[in-house]
Amino acid sequence: MFLLVRVWLLLLFLHTLTLAALARRGRRNVLFIMADDLRPSLGCYGDSVVKSPNIDQLASKSQVFLNTYAQQALCAPSRASMLTSRRPDTTRVYDFNSYWRDQSGNYTTLPQYFKSSGYFTASVGKIFHPGISSNFSDDYPYSWSIPAYHPPSFHYEKKKLCKGDDGKLHVNLLCAVNVTEQPGGTLPDLESTEEAVRLLKSWANNDAPFFLAVGFHKPHIPFRIPQEYLSLYPIENMTLAPDPNVPEFLPPVAYNPWTDIRGRDDVQKLNVSFPYGPIPKDFQLRIRQHYFAAVSYMDAQVGRLLSSLDALGLADDTMVVFTSDHGWSLGEHGEWAKFSNFNVATQVPLMFYVPGITIPRDQLGESTFPFIDILTQPKYRFKNDKVRRNVVELVDVFPTVASMAGLRAPEHCADVSFQEELCTEGDNLAHTFRRRERGKDEEAIAYSQYPRPADTPQVNSDVPDLKDVKVMGYSLRSWDYRYTLWLGYNPKTFQVNVSDVHAGELYILADDPGEDKNIYSDLEQSVVIKKLSTLPRPVTLQRRMKLQLLYLTAGMKMNRGKA
Repeated sequence: MFLLVRVWLLLLFLHTLTLAALARRGRRNVLFIMADDLRPSLGCYGDSVVKSPNIDQLASKSQVFLNTYAQQALCAPSRASMLTSRRPDTTRVYDFNSYWRDQSGNYTTLPQYFKSSGYFTASVGKIFHPGISSNFSDDYPYSWSIPAYHPPSFHYEKKKLCKGDDGKLHVNLLCAVNVTEQPGGTLPDLESTEEAVRLLKSWANNDAPFFLAVGFHKPHIPFRIPQEYLSLYPIENMTLAPDPNVPEFLPPVAYNPWTDIRGRDDVQKLNVSFPYGPIPKDFQLRIRQHYFAAVSYMDAQVGRLLSSLDALGLADDTMVVFTSDHGWSLGEHGEWAKFSNFNVATQVPLMFYVPGITIPRDQLGESTFPFIDILTQPKYRFKNDKVRRNVVELVDVFPTVASMAGLRAPEHCADVSFQEELCTEGDNLAHTFRRRERGKDEEAIAYSQYPRPADTPQVNSDVPDLKDVKVMGYSLRSWDYRYTLWLGYNPKTFQVNVSDVHAGELYILADDPGEDKNIYSDLEQSVVIKKLSTLPRPVTLQRRMKLQLLYLTAGMKMNRGKA
């Protein structure tokens, strides 16, 4: 009898191993890397100033999407939207004080989907925005197999640790430090890299597939970074933004007064007037210098993580995704930080490394991601062979990652989908990995939005609480245009009034890539609204705005053709 039990247990064990092997066969591990406040200021996106060799190396072996846009330029709403593949008007997360499962619906997240498919899922650093917006648990246990890891040294991020010109410690914006003098002799992203590598080592010989999400805190402010990275960007080589002034015809509701920047000790000393007063030019140069240095510091952590993936023999069957939650203004339009609908605030990097697809199978097994230390290896060169120029969105990430990993992508949501736990409001981009891009797609659209408490800049304009939102700026980005309407919004009913137009913006990107010349016309807009007044009520706002843009620009194209 005892022998039969032992045989039965052995057969059960072998059966379990077989199921694990089958589960992994045809499915790729996923390493999902997210930066914080990173605009596409990277060498692989054509930036000639920023030094980002490790991300550039990843891009050279990936498919790179050159025009990717966030759904809201604020951490919590953008991350909730990306990770559920639902737009902010569906998650109803517009601030830091709302959790989508309580506020709107019990929507399945990207890591939750992988977890339910047999993956071991883990979060390191900042993936969901911590606090209320992820239920004070980073959405554990829904999304993660184990509790999320947060680097202990992040506790000091807002403490007085930055040496000022007076020799005292301050809570500064600019905070390049000697790491050995910091609490614990470390920094948050250094700790997150170490933890992620530890997890990879523990899984190296495990048959079960994994989904590891690693969120780096930089280049988010404060710029508390190792001081040696400043040497990569001599201040005498820094330049101002190409359009550092507030555009003449920019509606006041569209302007963000960068209050989080103003609250730092070193910025307060400048006595900059609210809301438009410009930061002194010499300090502007230093902000740009520190942002770029923070990018290079974060790039080094990406490099260490990828080189460990490589050394552990995991690069051949692990898909790597790299992106950011939104961008960051560096003085363009006289603005700083995020909190707007402009390209600089909404555009993000997005790339997918898929072994056997973005890199040929005959190259697998070679050293894929050797670490490049930019502080000692200043010369490097990579080429992007696989790029997509057409517009995509962060809501596209969920279905694309699922599909490319070997899972079934979620179905597309209906126009109203509050009761649907699993569906996508984005597009599955998997087909783009196997087809060449055939020129520009004028139908491809990205939608972003931003809430405001009033028509003019207020102290809470950047991050208004939901109850204070009076206006919602809906922005459409196509290949040729950016079109934004600022509409009346009721936060109690979550309803937008499409006929209550507070302001508008229209930019022709071929002539005005910096979005500085607003050609929106109230008169033309009123004509368009009348033409579209007969549309049935169920037509989505996105569809309505797309039709409005077609009407508004049809005349422009005709006039250009005659000229």
